[in-house]
Amino acid sequence: MNNRNNISDFIRSERKAAGITQKELAIKAGVGLRFIRDVEQGKKKNFRTDTLNKVLRLFGKTLGPVELSREIDDE
Repeated sequence: MNNRNNISDFIRSERKAAGITQKELAIKAGVGLRFIRDVEQGKKKNFRTDTLNKVLRLFGKTLGPVELSREIDDE
């Protein structure tokens, strides 16, 4: 089973494009090396938004609400 997701792929590709190691990314973002490894490998499905945003901000991105096309019943 493949647990990869868009965030995992994005962080890994941006890190590699920047030419930095997982350890360097962890230091720059102020998070643990294990966190970076777990994110990139898609090992966990739930991460704290604030911690993930520390990493994403280095690449000019952030997590936030995304509009979906769905209807909510008023029942």
